[in-house]
Amino acid sequence: MSSDSTPLDWLMATQSRGVHPGLERMERLLVALENPEKRLRCLHVAGTNGKGSVCAIADSILRSMGIRTGLYTSPHLVEFSERIRINGENIADAKIDEGIERLREITKEWSEEEQPTFFELVTALAFDLLDREGCEVVVLETGLGGRLDATNMASKLACAITPIALDHSEWLGETLGEIAREKAGILREGIPVVIAPQQLEVSEVLAEKARVIGAPCEWITTPISADIPLGLAGSHQRWNAAVARSLIRAAGFEPTSCDLARGLCEVSWPGRFQKLIAHGMELILDGAHNLHAVRQLVITWREEYGVRPCRLIFGALADKDPDAMLSELMPLASEVCLVPVASPRSTDPWKIAAGECFSGCSHPIPKVFGSLREALGELRGHDSDSEAPVLLTGSLFLVGEALSLVSGGEVMPRSQ
Repeated sequence: MSSDSTPLDWLMATQSRGVHPGLERMERLLVALENPEKRLRCLHVAGTNGKGSVCAIADSILRSMGIRTGLYTSPHLVEFSERIRINGENIADAKIDEGIERLREITKEWSEEEQPTFFELVTALAFDLLDREGCEVVVLETGLGGRLDATNMASKLACAITPIALDHSEWLGETLGEIAREKAGILREGIPVVIAPQQLEVSEVLAEKARVIGAPCEWITTPISADIPLGLAGSHQRWNAAVARSLIRAAGFEPTSCDLARGLCEVSWPGRFQKLIAHGMELILDGAHNLHAVRQLVITWREEYGVRPCRLIFGALADKDPDAMLSELMPLASEVCLVPVASPRSTDPWKIAAGECFSGCSHPIPKVFGSLREALGELRGHDSDSEAPVLLTGSLFLVGEALSLVSGGEVMPRSQ
């Protein structure tokens, strides 16, 4: 590490190592850290969509009960410290630096083949810091999959599986059944699991896995009542809340009605139909990044705004299906802005503009911008109070960039 770089710089640079499924590197790393994961008491959540929301809701309810919690999620939107939270607060940067230095020292003599991946290092960092912070319960979100996910090394009180859809097929499988088998890898003998409503193919796989290994299984059949205030928008979040509540109970905790009400009301999860006002614009930020999530986003928009149109800003990563996602979003949009995502894996917005989605004459003609900042500046140039809200979606990376611009007080150039 060069003299002017930080421990976090060193860690972020390990993203170049890519993804290499397997738990051998993780196991060796945790042994070198004296196995902090074995001292944690975790609620482990896997799935395709909604797992971050379930984690956030479970954490909020547990905190309302007076329990000292740890929360580990990914990716972060703005600050790396968002990934590791203690009692609802991002962990201190100084503690992150100390933890990264321990990892760097441990691995400095390891061969290239032995070097852990970025996510393995981050997960080991989280286990180490959450253990040192004395968390009573840790709510743990899987990264990619489940069976071979670095988080799967943790000790568990209970598990949950949110709705499973086609995503990350290059790693998890080409069919729903194959993906479900990977996600079901978090299950353990005798450890209860709570399962959200699933497609039939997925349900069959999960039920068989739970039966074979002897994991007590609860299937969620009703959402949290609409009479209970919830800090997250969308009817789907009431299903996520039902999963979170049952997950806590499966782990042996029983929140009072007051604990539950306070935890549900106070939960916050940025980037999930998050409403902001910036430069006089009403912004709705949603990290929907696959077809299943986009369809739910459309439902939530109709629940919140009815037939009112949006001005859409869209960007996606190259391993997604932007045409299919935009086809779902187009009926909402009076105006479409296509932007790159701040990632090497971004899809070229010009390529999206030339795709099948805009080949017909019934859709707005898209405007292509070289950056999100330019697109927001263009929309800011409209003066009418009746302008439609701006919906920004397609990638959590894009949402993170928007939050950085807004929270940093970035002034978008006003179009003429």
